[in-house]
Amino acid sequence: MTTLYTLWMSLQEPLKRHIHLLTVTIVRKRCKWVFKKKLRPDGTIEKYKARLGAKGYTQKEGEDFFDTYSPVARLTAIRMDVKTAFLNGELEEEIYMDQPDGYVLEGQEGMVCKLLKSLYGLKQAPKQWHEKFDKTLTSVGFVVNEADKCVYYRYGGGEGLILCLYVDDILIFGTNLNVIEVVRDFLSKSFEMKDLGVADVILNIKLLRGDEGGTTLVQSHYVDKVLSRFGYSDCKTASTPYDSSVLLRKNRRIARDQLRYSQIIGSLMYLDSTTRPGISFAVSKLSRFVSNPGDDHWHALERVVHYLKGTMSYEIHYAGYPKVLKGYSDSNLISDADEIKATSGYVFTLGGGAISWKFCKQTILTRSTMEAELIALDTATIEAEWLRELLMDLPVVEKPVPTILMNCDKQTVIIKVNSSKDNMKSSRHVKRRLKSVRKQKNSGVIALDYI
Repeated sequence: MTTLYTLWMSLQEPLKRHIHLLTVTIVRKRCKWVFKKKLRPDGTIEKYKARLGAKGYTQKEGEDFFDTYSPVARLTAIRMDVKTAFLNGELEEEIYMDQPDGYVLEGQEGMVCKLLKSLYGLKQAPKQWHEKFDKTLTSVGFVVNEADKCVYYRYGGGEGLILCLYVDDILIFGTNLNVIEVVRDFLSKSFEMKDLGVADVILNIKLLRGDEGGTTLVQSHYVDKVLSRFGYSDCKTASTPYDSSVLLRKNRRIARDQLRYSQIIGSLMYLDSTTRPGISFAVSKLSRFVSNPGDDHWHALERVVHYLKGTMSYEIHYAGYPKVLKGYSDSNLISDADEIKATSGYVFTLGGGAISWKFCKQTILTRSTMEAELIALDTATIEAEWLRELLMDLPVVEKPVPTILMNCDKQTVIIKVNSSKDNMKSSRHVKRRLKSVRKQKNSGVIALDYI
């Protein structure tokens, strides 16, 4: 009985929001209820959620939507949550849908709803919500960061504020609590908000603050959840995530449990992108076999899981110093039997912890380790340029942002970049990458050092 009552109450809130925001009006095509359990970090149920969503897959580009975008700040305080955020967006197209199940108006069963505002499920809903939020913030002096359109900042009177938007989650950073509360109150008046207090968990990432300062990011609870979900709670541990002596080949036989393999890879990719750079190389390699995994791929994948089992408490700590952005790039020419392209990798650190990292297969065929290292350095340089632009507007490092020191373990690459002569016998694609790195070096964005 309690569950039915809870479900009924979860339906009432979104309906009230639709009426309050004038999202629909009854006129002379589809929608559905979406139910979800919101869980706490320990796995217990926090609340039941219900959303009325349009069936966006019936939309046709150029007719009832023209552009799509989702406001997601890149993952590289006070936390707030916007209730039914997508209902705040203003629609530019004329869209109709069925009356929702259980709420068909008596005597008007043949009528449909004309949407006056955006609705969950519409392809343009995230974009319309972001435009509304963007207009609201910029009207009170916030400026959009040029590198990340979901990061806003405002300075004045010696006080600074940084606001980060991730769909309908908002993080507010500042040094003055009174100023933060003023912004919080303004947002609460502009949108129906839920104040979640000091941020301690965001996107399954725990934020810990030490007594001596600094911030620590950890996901031990999420690792435990992944292990439990896939039946590895009692598995053995491994000292490393990947065995470099094993050469993986494409599976020529029938795939072994492809769905479960892809699900585990998906969970590991999220960990890789947030707080576990140590598994990045292994996940990058194993994700290439997700369409047809074999026994060898499963053995390698389980090794990553076993490694996570033994390193659940691993964390990233940012001490605040040194406030210098450093980068490291490397490449792996050929590590698997069927490979013809190298793998690039980079990591950037700030305040004593990694803030950005990536491993990926190169898109250019290289003939030597020197060329592979050059391509990796170019990929890292692109990231360095983006990070520099991001930090340009944020009070994290000194201004102007100092040159980023890029560390490379190939002296011939450093010599080629520092030289003004183009006497390298390589394809034009590789030469273009060389010129790109050289340009960033000469303009002061990066400096090169041998490690």
